[in-house]
Amino acid sequence: EKKFVNQNIKEFQIKEYIRNNLRVGLSDVKLQRTPLGEKIIISTSRPGLVVGRSGTNITKLTKDLKQVFKLNPQIEIEEVTSIGFDANIIAEMIANSLEKTTRFKGIGHKAISDVMSAGALGVEILISGKVPSARAKTWRFYQGYLKKDIAISQVRVAYTIAKLKSGVIGIKVSITPDTVLPDKI
Repeated sequence: EKKFVNQNIKEFQIKEYIRNNLRVGLSDVKLQRTPLGEKIIISTSRPGLVVGRSGTNITKLTKDLKQVFKLNPQIEIEEVTSIGFDANIIAEMIANSLEKTTRFKGIGHKAISDVMSAGALGVEILISGKVPSARAKTWRFYQGYLKKDIAISQVRVAYTIAKLKSGVIGIKVSITPDTVLPDKI
């Protein structure tokens, strides 16, 4: 049992390390154990920036994972085609936009229109922190149909942070994809 806990902690640390090093449209990181080593599948919306010029970013990441975590990684890059349905990518885009400018309402409404134009049933964006003033507040942007029960409706949820001068801003994105829900059958 301790072995499983330690293994999951190590997997979490590896995923966080990859997320912190590659902050370019990163959607998901999957780890698979193989007889040759560890297969790491990185899903991203911008695979060219993750790979780097002639593979420099990937070779650097492979070398770092070998040194820090003592792995033998085989890294694969997957491209995410439907960016509008991916909550992680939308949350990261909002965080990057907030770090550049202070127009958080415009950023929230633009993200909602992008997701809804992709064909989602509903979307909710929560931006929490000292956004417009010195007092912390939670701003909620939503549109469409959003079930709060994640298990039934297959809502995709992502959390991320944006580091501003005023402090850390929390961002939560929930997207209901265009699937047939059980209460509609």
